[in-house]
Amino acid sequence: MTLDLESLRLIGWALLGVVMVVTVLCEGITLGVTLLLPLLGTTDRDSRRLIDSIAPASMVNLAWLVVLVALLFAAWPIAYAVAMASLYTLLLPILLILLLRPLTLYFLDDCDHVQWRRHGKKLLAAGGLIPAALLGVLVGNLLKGIPFHLDSDMRILFLGDFAGLFNPFSLLVAAVCLALLAMYGGVFLQLRAGDDDGMQQQTKAIVLRAGLAFLVLFAAAGLWITHLEGYHINSEVLPNDASNPLAKFVKRGEGLWLDNYEHQPLLWSIPVLAFLAGLAMLGLSKWDKAYFAMIAAALCVTMTVLTFGVSMFPFLLPSNISLNSSLTIWDSSASQLTLQSLLSAMAFALPLMLVCSRWVYCAVDCTEQGNVAVEPAEPE
Repeated sequence: MTLDLESLRLIGWALLGVVMVVTVLCEGITLGVTLLLPLLGTTDRDSRRLIDSIAPASMVNLAWLVVLVALLFAAWPIAYAVAMASLYTLLLPILLILLLRPLTLYFLDDCDHVQWRRHGKKLLAAGGLIPAALLGVLVGNLLKGIPFHLDSDMRILFLGDFAGLFNPFSLLVAAVCLALLAMYGGVFLQLRAGDDDGMQQQTKAIVLRAGLAFLVLFAAAGLWITHLEGYHINSEVLPNDASNPLAKFVKRGEGLWLDNYEHQPLLWSIPVLAFLAGLAMLGLSKWDKAYFAMIAAALCVTMTVLTFGVSMFPFLLPSNISLNSSLTIWDSSASQLTLQSLLSAMAFALPLMLVCSRWVYCAVDCTEQGNVAVEPAEPE
């Protein structure tokens, strides 16, 4: 079945959202656990237990990141090119750290060198802290606008600097991201703690603090966005035309990121559900309902990511220097044939990756249960 270009662009945007959500759900566990490593991994036994809980699934999580980048490259090559040209100072450290992290995870105990043993856990903690913070800074700048310009020949000119990316709003969003991932990783560890009362109490305390911090910071970011300058297409939208980012007019004004919610009030349920899921997670964690707390935490993460995507629709990369250069899903996509081929490929690859990811986590659960079953009893 051949779809028109408008439908393919919408489906591509929906697929990008699905892959982004799954990537954050999977990779967020690894980032959250490594963030908490300095707090919970105070002994070699505890740190080894934390590392073992994330090491088997680490490569699968990175595979989702690869799919996310590949999907952006294939479906919106102009947006990919602008992002790489303008935000490489943020994206390059994130990618390098995430790609080098498996080496530390898998070889931490394979080397008896004193310096390596001493600094290995610090490297892992930095491998969680730096990408999580920089991803928050990236999201904050996407909402605030990127200082880039497209000339008449479609050459990309980045008119900002690295320091300018660390503005107050992006730092607030980075704090939201860190609190969310710490909460998510803490609930995951509470679920894996089992009968270890010491680990249970530690993770519950961390989940409480991180969850409260997330709720406060999430509300603060929402209030800020009501006064933040958003973007709106001020000319006729031609969703079936060929991609040309300069063939539209864009205006910027305070509170325009709330336009979609005003036109579709049902969308308010997304940020509300994120907040309510965070509250439910706190209660369930306190009452030692770790399994249901994990479900609530996953729902909170999902709704938080969707809040970002719904608020920005249809923009992918807004420009705060040259408003008309802003990129949307309508004017920066690939051709109809490419999007049709991509849809066919994703229809096969996406369910397969979901099954593989689920299988990996099930295998880890079975392995841990087997290890517990064969663990010798301590002598009386």
